[in-house]
Amino acid sequence: MFRKLVGAAAALAAVATLFGAQSGAAHAETGPVLGGGSGIVVGNQNICTLTTIGRDSGGRLVGFTAGHCGEPGATVVADANRDGGVVGTFAYTNSSLDYAVIVFDQGKVAPANTVGGTTITGVGGPPRFPDIACKEGRTTGRTCGLTYGDAFTYGNATWTQTCVAEGDSGGPVVVGTTLVGMVNGYLGVPCLGPEIGVNIKDILDDVNARGDAGAGFRPI
Repeated sequence: MFRKLVGAAAALAAVATLFGAQSGAAHAETGPVLGGGSGIVVGNQNICTLTTIGRDSGGRLVGFTAGHCGEPGATVVADANRDGGVVGTFAYTNSSLDYAVIVFDQGKVAPANTVGGTTITGVGGPPRFPDIACKEGRTTGRTCGLTYGDAFTYGNATWTQTCVAEGDSGGPVVVGTTLVGMVNGYLGVPCLGPEIGVNIKDILDDVNARGDAGAGFRPI
């Protein structure tokens, strides 16, 4: 069974206290630090993970997460700093590729390229067997595993043997420091069943073809 990994904010509020503020190299003066792997609360209801953050061709500060985390217009709050209030809004959701574009308030966010043990310096992929892919998730942190790549696919997604659980939706999947995908779900059992993640190349191709928020994206 394919399961998506959105978490309920109310149910996971106690768990959230077990995680410290997200780490990373900040590129702004104020606001919570957010980067690929940071936890976010969407619409004051769902807990997910930010895939990456950067600038689009229009100069906007934008990011991505899984599409099933919320609908256009949904508010975004940093999970590790909820007192900071709303820092962004869902601008677009694509249900077929299961991704969403977030536009952030540039005065309320300190964008970072490193969260936990994961650094993002560029985008590429898709990953191929036998690449070792790693993901950074709000719930399970950084975990790594074999990429099945050409052996198994799920639409525009690649399977990896990385541990994921509820709340990790949208987490970055990297090979080295290259972002190659996002976490969208798993098959069977959390952490045991393969992770399924949409390839970032397919997401960015779709964003660029649409030509709105997120087009021409480059990570911080």
